[in-house]
Amino acid sequence: MKINDRGALPLLPNADQCLPDYQPGLRISEVGSVASVGDGVAWVSGLPSAAMDELLDFADGSTGLVFRLGKEHIGAILLYQTDALTAGTIAHRSGRSLVISVGDALLGRVIDPLGAPLDGLPAPECRKLLPLDILSPPIVDRDFVHDPLYSGNKIVDTMIPVGKGQRQLLIGDDGVGKSALAVDAVINQRDKDVYCVYVLVGQKRSTAVDIIETLRYSGAIAHTTVVVAEATALPGLKYLAPFAGCTVAESWMQQGKDTLVVFDDLSTHAQTYRELSLLLRRPPGREAYPGDIFYLHARLLERATCLSAEAGGGTLTALPIVETKEGDIASYIPTNLISITDGQIYFDKALFAAGFLPAIDVTKSVSRIGGAAQHPRIKEEAGHMKLDYLQFLELETFTRFGTRLDPAVEHKIQHGRLLREILKQDRLLPLPIELQMAWLVAYNAGLLDAVELPQVHRYLDQMAARLKESDIHLEDSREQWQAKVKEWLADVTDVPAA
Repeated sequence: MKINDRGALPLLPNADQCLPDYQPGLRISEVGSVASVGDGVAWVSGLPSAAMDELLDFADGSTGLVFRLGKEHIGAILLYQTDALTAGTIAHRSGRSLVISVGDALLGRVIDPLGAPLDGLPAPECRKLLPLDILSPPIVDRDFVHDPLYSGNKIVDTMIPVGKGQRQLLIGDDGVGKSALAVDAVINQRDKDVYCVYVLVGQKRSTAVDIIETLRYSGAIAHTTVVVAEATALPGLKYLAPFAGCTVAESWMQQGKDTLVVFDDLSTHAQTYRELSLLLRRPPGREAYPGDIFYLHARLLERATCLSAEAGGGTLTALPIVETKEGDIASYIPTNLISITDGQIYFDKALFAAGFLPAIDVTKSVSRIGGAAQHPRIKEEAGHMKLDYLQFLELETFTRFGTRLDPAVEHKIQHGRLLREILKQDRLLPLPIELQMAWLVAYNAGLLDAVELPQVHRYLDQMAARLKESDIHLEDSREQWQAKVKEWLADVTDVPAA
């Protein structure tokens, strides 16, 4: 099936294909006209039979999507607009719904929410079209989340585990590292047979280019499709972008594959939806958002799931990103998304300013899937470590008063500071899960207790280098891991200082 240059609609067949099936008869069609146009929406009269979510074709070549039905006029959001679209332009019903091309040809490509290429290459040759907005899989086709999806981040993989088919929210103020963690998670899926879709909603072009170039530099673009609706795009495209990205990933899930979708970010998406709703005179609710703003994100994120073996066994993991203002996680859109998702990873501005990167606040972060999505060996080791870290965070507050501490308490504080230094991690350096196991064993066994804090990362680098030459596996016993880690750390003094 051929796709037009805008990627949204199939081309009409030629005359030789139409004439054999032509049947003469009376045909009645509706002809409407544009009453007004502006700000990415158009009011159209003369199309009483138009249905919700039906595509409209305008005589100038523009395309719209029916978004509101009124007594005298219908409201449409514009998906493609020419300079010639003005009041009085003829409009026709198309009888079609919005679809997007899907398939493996989209891997490594940058497209808009209608499937049109944005990377300067020819249109992807996809043979399948799917609707952008469809119902989520029924309960009977779903399974429990049971397999881990490793992000390559020390804190996430050990204390806030994410499973394949989970919806884990990334929440925090602007500029604290939410997108950086999401990009690291995509990069870490190399050679893991996980297809990724990164959706950019309302981002500046410079931000979009930076993320795309980062994925290309790391080699992650080969297993990733990037869907972009930049800040200057029509509001209709920004509204449709998350649904387009979800449909692309869902096509792979239906084939039994594992997929990961990043929605960056849903705060902008909600604001765009509010803008369109107010322009088309839908009744406003709290903070001027329409009453169905919760349903908007719920029907999107409910499509992320783990299918049962009978339904193909594919998974769709979602990492939605939402922005807060001054750390207020109790505002309208963040609380909506917290209630929809299976947990959240909270990024704290104070931790970011203090240089603790990634700035993840463990006390406010949670994964409702928990250990069900962790390897038993990681779960066992991480349980002790997380308890130590939470106790350290509580005890550290007492040191600010200059009080005299019990030696046991002082030891716990020193042990916690060591752990905090271990948990620091640079961006674009996702770690394999075997290395997570190595440092967990080293920490829990006290092999790093005598290390000075500035030298901790020398020891971690030594373990990473020796791990590449080792044949140890995650399933091996704790004793085997401890013996290996001791061996690796024995010659750490030969490592030159950074």
